[in-house]
Amino acid sequence: MFIDIDCAQEKKYNQNTFGDYFLSKRYPEKGELIAVLSDGLGSGIKANILATMTATMLLKFVEAGKSIKTACEVVMNSLPVCQVRKISYATFSVIHCNEEGDVKIVEEGNPSFIYISDGKAIEPEYTVIDSETHKNRHMHVYKLKLKMGDRLIFCSDGVTQAGLGNPELKLGLRRSGLIRFLLEKLNDSPDISSSDLARFVVRIAQNTEKDRLAKDDISCCSIYYREPRKALIFTGPPYHQEKDNQYANEFYSSPCKKAICGGTTANLISREVNVPVQCNIARSVGKLPAVSQMQGVDLVTEGILTLTRTVEYLENGFNGKEADAAYDLMQFLLSSDCIEFMVGAKLNQAHYDPNLPIEIEIRKNIVKKMAKILEDKYIKKVTLRYI
Repeated sequence: MFIDIDCAQEKKYNQNTFGDYFLSKRYPEKGELIAVLSDGLGSGIKANILATMTATMLLKFVEAGKSIKTACEVVMNSLPVCQVRKISYATFSVIHCNEEGDVKIVEEGNPSFIYISDGKAIEPEYTVIDSETHKNRHMHVYKLKLKMGDRLIFCSDGVTQAGLGNPELKLGLRRSGLIRFLLEKLNDSPDISSSDLARFVVRIAQNTEKDRLAKDDISCCSIYYREPRKALIFTGPPYHQEKDNQYANEFYSSPCKKAICGGTTANLISREVNVPVQCNIARSVGKLPAVSQMQGVDLVTEGILTLTRTVEYLENGFNGKEADAAYDLMQFLLSSDCIEFMVGAKLNQAHYDPNLPIEIEIRKNIVKKMAKILEDKYIKKVTLRYI
């Protein structure tokens, strides 16, 4: 099973930064994922620092080999108390899960997460651990076994308390109201992604406010166990020319979504599998060469220029007026979960043309940089194979 995870957030109005902090890390070699959602006391810079510190400490503790229970106990007992409000400087939810469906969750102070399975909200059992140093702090510890299609939704109190004090919702949206909206949405869109579902929750919270201005920081983390969406990208000719046919047929016969990056690569595959490649001049946008078409392949683009621009879009976001080939490649990547790159190791003299922009890197470095961004920023599972 693939763990589809994402978080959507909205700042409190009139604030320049988020008072909540979300942190996650995937470990492809273990098939595991750790995520932390922390809500800092108050809002703005101070809350951001407190939430960031708490989430980072928890992730580092678990990474260092501490059990999730031990790590959370240390943080719960250590967090200072605000002298004015007499409450903890931060609350948190920690999730440690694997691709087999084994999930450990610890919550302290945040609204209880929502577990949805087979179209129903389930209230799982938990154990309570009291703080040794603070009488009013308690951890809820859960151990779950999830199956395909199950979902977990975590949020800060900016969601459950949205609309607090309004005539229609004197006690706010509350967890029960959020569950009702979630079940209705999942009934209408059972395959909705974690990204879209998290954004949906944030919109619901904002729209619940009378003037649609967030009165507190709003955060929602969504986890969805589903079949992985796999993609295969072939870029650059193989080092050993006699293996062109082997690699071309392996690529073309793959059941994954497929993309080719590079004119030489596209011509090579076209020749070996006897399928023509046609350039779409009408799709030429800006300075990038146009995308091409090949039956059985989802996307065909130019190589180095397009890969380099795609890295820029992944790092900084797309700000162009018209979608170009790099935008198409970015969307192809972001719509996939498990991405494998087949990177040809044969040198292409065009990469060393002095007329090309100086910032263009050679193919291997570009792909390595792209893979790191996809793993760190977009929580994708990426594999590089040099051929």
